[in-house]
Amino acid sequence: MSRVLIIGAGGVAGVVVKKCAMLPEYFSEIHLASRTVSKCEKLQQEAGKDRVVGVYKVDADNADEVAKLIREVKPALVINVALPYQDLPIMDACLETNVHYLDTANYEPKDEAKFEYSWQWAYQDKFKEKGLMALLGAGFDPGVTNVFTAYAAKHYFDEIHYLDIVDCNGGDHGQAFATNFNPEINIREITQRGKYWENGQWIETDPISVREDLDYPNVGVRPSYLLFHEELESLVKHFPTLKRARFWMTFGDQYLTHLRVLENVGMTSIQPIEFNGQKIVPLEFLKAVLPAPESLAEGYTGMTCIGTYVTGIKDGQEKTIFIYNNCDHAVCNDEVGAQAVSYTTGVPAMIAASMMLQNHWMKPGVWNMEQFDPDEFMERLNKYGLPWQVVECESPFKR
Repeated sequence: MSRVLIIGAGGVAGVVVKKCAMLPEYFSEIHLASRTVSKCEKLQQEAGKDRVVGVYKVDADNADEVAKLIREVKPALVINVALPYQDLPIMDACLETNVHYLDTANYEPKDEAKFEYSWQWAYQDKFKEKGLMALLGAGFDPGVTNVFTAYAAKHYFDEIHYLDIVDCNGGDHGQAFATNFNPEINIREITQRGKYWENGQWIETDPISVREDLDYPNVGVRPSYLLFHEELESLVKHFPTLKRARFWMTFGDQYLTHLRVLENVGMTSIQPIEFNGQKIVPLEFLKAVLPAPESLAEGYTGMTCIGTYVTGIKDGQEKTIFIYNNCDHAVCNDEVGAQAVSYTTGVPAMIAASMMLQNHWMKPGVWNMEQFDPDEFMERLNKYGLPWQVVECESPFKR
């Protein structure tokens, strides 16, 4: 059986729904649920009612409500593209109803700007004992970047020592200030302290304080800033030979200026404040007035470039490779009505789901993407819209 329940109806969910709908050989039946059922109905119309056969209203914060829906739909797999706050309730519901689970971003508590895998890794025994699989971080970064690393370790190196994941959005959406995925999650991620792995320990940095100007294929030179990103946590665990692992993301000066102003006036705070007799969270209010990420696709120009620089030893010699993908915003919009940031997250989620449903990747327990053989997944990236390149090069980073 290849019936799936997709939870979420934002920009990434739209890509997942439409790409799944294009592949009935993998996904026989698609069901879609969200807190806002009108968004589900819109996606159902766009993807086709013959493919998205059911839409539902669900509060994904409520494990009992999610479990009730799962019992009604009876899917083989739940694809969670809701908010990271909702990972644990959805995992609990899957355990209760004996259904496999997949997400694209790791859990973080709503009242604290912190994300790490410990909460979800703690479910390992529960899923294993029930014979169920949970696949974590099946987007691009995390997700594809994890698989790129595994592919490099398998085919290009005897031992990997240095890893730099780079994420460049070289596109232009024409807005004064907008985020390419959920504003609340995006801003929480950027404004927290940076962190990277070196010589067996985590080293912290002030937010957006470490910069490298990197030359991205088909994009050009862009200022890139060191952040903490969740795939670093799993990659240093599963590739213990790594001496250093870092993550970099590009931001333009205009974006950072807006962000600093918003932060200075308190609009990025997640602490509730009293306003007109009710409690509001400033960042949630800011999210409500910013453009929705899924609204940015029309007229978005330019490309993304996301990849991994890997340095290691092969046959006693040190070398560096860069594995990367370029994704064109306009091409994504033409295909599925989405901008490239949503597309690069949604397509890998669809591919990972197909790998699970076909038993290419199926093992009871809680797993990250790099823990499975990368080859078939890499082939499907080329086949379904995210072609990749490998180049041998000099590392752009100092030791």
